[in-house]
Amino acid sequence: MASHKIIIITAPSGSGKTTLVKRLLGACPQLSFSVSACTRQPRANEVHGRDYYYYGEDDFKNLIEADAFIEWEMVYTGKYYGTLKSEMDRIWNNEKYPLVDIDVQGALAIQKKFPHASLSIFIEAPSIQVLRERLISRGTETENTLEERVAKAEYELTFAARFDRIIINDDLEIATGELVKIVEDFIHS
Repeated sequence: MASHKIIIITAPSGSGKTTLVKRLLGACPQLSFSVSACTRQPRANEVHGRDYYYYGEDDFKNLIEADAFIEWEMVYTGKYYGTLKSEMDRIWNNEKYPLVDIDVQGALAIQKKFPHASLSIFIEAPSIQVLRERLISRGTETENTLEERVAKAEYELTFAARFDRIIINDDLEIATGELVKIVEDFIHS
């Protein structure tokens, strides 16, 4: 049976975290993606229960009151995100390791709760300018949300040293190889 280890991956928006997480899941079948809960609207092609558990703000607050989360926070104004205890239990009960793809503050909260059972990895874009260009190329940001995300990224970068490992995502193949090796070493330790 898999131990109750947790792999935590975090990064500012635009660092390439989602792409790296997909590649890691493909390379490591013993991992299972931990689906987060949130109050934001689904993007095109996102599915409830696969990409996120989508809740209204009142329902999310009821889950907070019921102590249903390992961690939760308001990431952007009126936008709550959290990691459900039931999701972690689902993965551990399937004898897999949860891969938690989460924002920096949530990652720090999980790392603090599971200091000896977690591996935390911070993914970084090579520069803020590259990060900005990646966000623009998504085509999902308004000028205001772009500036909000860039400012948040600059702030989140100040926390990078608090994570177990940092990977600079400049070359996707190199970053993928580094990520897979770090995670496999942790799982087998």
